[in-house]
Amino acid sequence: MPFQTSFSHPPRPGRVADGVRDGAGRRTVTAGVPASAGRHARRHHAHPRHVHQHHAAARRTPWHSRGFTLIEVMVVIVILGVLAALVVPRVMSRPDEARVVAARQDIATITQALKLYRLDNRRYPTNEQGLRALVERPASAPLPDNWKPYLERLPTDPWGTAYQYLNPGIRGEVDVMSLGADGRPGGTDFDADIGSWDL
Repeated sequence: MPFQTSFSHPPRPGRVADGVRDGAGRRTVTAGVPASAGRHARRHHAHPRHVHQHHAAARRTPWHSRGFTLIEVMVVIVILGVLAALVVPRVMSRPDEARVVAARQDIATITQALKLYRLDNRRYPTNEQGLRALVERPASAPLPDNWKPYLERLPTDPWGTAYQYLNPGIRGEVDVMSLGADGRPGGTDFDADIGSWDL
């Protein structure tokens, strides 16, 4: 016959049943213990590992509230120094590079005007007439036959020096040049001469 158990009377609310009958009909008495007592005991006897994890989590500080360490600050300073060493020289050289480009553009414009002068007047201006012959009618011989203005104004180079003109030229039929940043013949880098032969 299957084993069955039943309460002798309904358990009182909030307490474990006071007794049950076994298979022979004998009543087994148990001490009444409030149901909440077991839960209370389990709550206050949590596993030690869980308690340790709870306290460890409480001690941890969110990353966004921590300050920078001295090592982190030093690393940032070193990185900024390296970037400055790479970028600053390039930024500082930009103005001179732009002046070289502007000088070459001016020389190309002047050279084109000289070609038009020759086309109209059968010859280039002499050394004495110079580049001024492109904006003003020459008063000295050889006088141009069909002169007209070839430039609105005669520019100076980006360093404030007049462009040089040679007829006959050293590197071409005529030479137009800037003496570079130092304003003297020759030189290297940004001091080097910039001439019509470089176009």
